[in-house]
Amino acid sequence: MLRVAPLTYDARGGLIRMRTRRFALSLIIVVAGAAPIGLAADAPHRASAPQPVVLRLATTTSTADTGLLAAVLPGFEKSCGCRVDVVAVGTGQALEIGRRGDADVLLVHAPDQEAVFMKEGHGARRDDVMYNDFVIVGPAADPAGVKGAATAKEAFRRIAAARASFASRGDKSGTHSKELALWKAAGQSPTPTTALPWYLSLGQGMGETLGFAGERQAYTLSDRGTWLFMQRTLPNLRVLFGGASMRENPDRDLRNQYGVIVVSRQQHASVNATLATRFADWLLSKATQQRIGAFGRDTAGQSLFYPNSDGSRSTGPIGVR
Repeated sequence: MLRVAPLTYDARGGLIRMRTRRFALSLIIVVAGAAPIGLAADAPHRASAPQPVVLRLATTTSTADTGLLAAVLPGFEKSCGCRVDVVAVGTGQALEIGRRGDADVLLVHAPDQEAVFMKEGHGARRDDVMYNDFVIVGPAADPAGVKGAATAKEAFRRIAAARASFASRGDKSGTHSKELALWKAAGQSPTPTTALPWYLSLGQGMGETLGFAGERQAYTLSDRGTWLFMQRTLPNLRVLFGGASMRENPDRDLRNQYGVIVVSRQQHASVNATLATRFADWLLSKATQQRIGAFGRDTAGQSLFYPNSDGSRSTGPIGVR
């Protein structure tokens, strides 16, 4: 279960501090020769339970926030007799974890950043896994008139012109990267250092950013999967650009591609390349792809992610198929 530290904001929505929760860590120390009386004779016959092999997965927050990982990972753990330890952060942070060799495999969604990662030699292989799209959500009153925009960049221009509150993830995630690209296309460059009172950079995941936008009646950019999963808890927000489903999204530039990357053992000796490769193959298998495509239909009325594995093994330039 992912635990997110609560945030405190000032009256203008600025981040004041993050209160971290301290979790007790119990350490069991077994001292040789200190076995309780009565158990010493049995000690030679007692074998400690073998610890499962661990796969270290660094991934974007949307795969955890939507519940996708909780739905599909137990199947892999059962098939491999292993445990998957998940770190869910922004894609930029996940790639940095991979660069340090602190993860065996990555599941991320920033093709440009992934291409750099592969070019640097940190990835042994990369494959398309699934996709969805981005949407612009905001208050029902829509003070910037986003609903009338023809493209996402026009919607961003309207938000800037109206100086309407905008909540940015600000965490170098795939969503944050797409947001910055849209601001650039719109001829804008808001950053936390430009002192724009309407631009609120949080440094948080998608779920926390959506929650904040709902409280502050702010616009934000969200992947559709997380929005669909959380929309019932966000009564103050509406999809104002992107339509009710991916088919209705008028802007093709809002496609959101996810990829799986096996971290290179040649670069990082600690990587369990065999298990990481097995995970990637499992993720791309027909059975798992079908589960990904079915995920969310019973609760949201539509898929939260669309599988698009085609069996290719792409380690070169990344293109959206």
